[in-house]
Amino acid sequence: MSGLAIEIRHLYKLFGGKAGNLIALAESGLGRAEMLSAHNHVLALSDINLHIESGRIQVIMGLSGSGKSTLIRHINRLIDPTSGNVLVGGTDVTRLSVKELRQFRREATAMVFQKFALLPHRTVLDNVVYGLEIKGVARAEQERHARKWIDRVGLGGYERRLPSQLSGGMQQRVGLARALCNDAPILLMDEAFSALDPLIRVDMQSVLLDLQKEIRKTIVFITHDLDEALRLGDRIAILKDGLIVQNGTPEDIVLTPADDYVSAFVKEVNRGRVLTLSSVMRAGEPAQSPLGLTADLTLEEALSRMIAADASEAAVLSTDGVLLGRVRFTDIVAATLRTSVGTDAGLPVFAHTGCLRGSHTVSV
Repeated sequence: MSGLAIEIRHLYKLFGGKAGNLIALAESGLGRAEMLSAHNHVLALSDINLHIESGRIQVIMGLSGSGKSTLIRHINRLIDPTSGNVLVGGTDVTRLSVKELRQFRREATAMVFQKFALLPHRTVLDNVVYGLEIKGVARAEQERHARKWIDRVGLGGYERRLPSQLSGGMQQRVGLARALCNDAPILLMDEAFSALDPLIRVDMQSVLLDLQKEIRKTIVFITHDLDEALRLGDRIAILKDGLIVQNGTPEDIVLTPADDYVSAFVKEVNRGRVLTLSSVMRAGEPAQSPLGLTADLTLEEALSRMIAADASEAAVLSTDGVLLGRVRFTDIVAATLRTSVGTDAGLPVFAHTGCLRGSHTVSV
């Protein structure tokens, strides 16, 4: 089953015994610090508005206490909002009855947790079939689906092992297989890879990206790690004190940070691994170059190919081979080395429907 769109509208979450009485203050603009000092209530989320397209990866990131985990738990209503709405595929989750909510959680969402959350007395196979077992699916069908996903996450042959016999990375693969086995259109991942060692974490990111090309689920991924967010996210929402301070593509976040808070996040980013040729291309055809590069290549990949071809300039093409413009080797180097972005005279970046993510000016 492919993904479903998610629409979060004017969502507030206030923790405390008098939340219902105080929500009007939050809606009128009272901030988190003032709410805590004056009323001893915690304003966890404040006026969250977020549209998540079907079949895309939406990353939600921020520092500890910013509201990331609280937000993701509103999507399957593990937490009820104080006010606001969460629509999934057009259905307002906040208005579902207990019975309808139980059905929604079984069929529409699956969750992957930071601490794996495997059942220790069950084998890999029995952990993966658990959701289908709850649904009442026949055992033969359970195992057929489970073995498919166990193989897809690289754990074929481990079906009879217990979680205690697996490494952390392998346990998280079991958690991912269990979520996918349910075939829910929405996958909620709450810091799913943060407990893993760095190399295993990168490996799991690759597994997820490879699977997403096939499954096209709507994935909401929580992280506090910017490199992970930039690698995984089609869009990234950055939270601070329960507020979304910026939501955009990885290139938007790096090229045009909304404020000093976001700028501090992206200051040390390896721009060559984030920006694509679409962000530095120029209009027109290259003077003389047999080399063609697709606009979705990262600057790092493009530099490598131009060095190998001993090319100082290249044609920039769409994925289906249409000429979009040209790029110079020096343009890529300059954009890669920039530590900040301005709007002074510099290198124009041209928007192209279906290929480019925006229009910016990068000074060189």
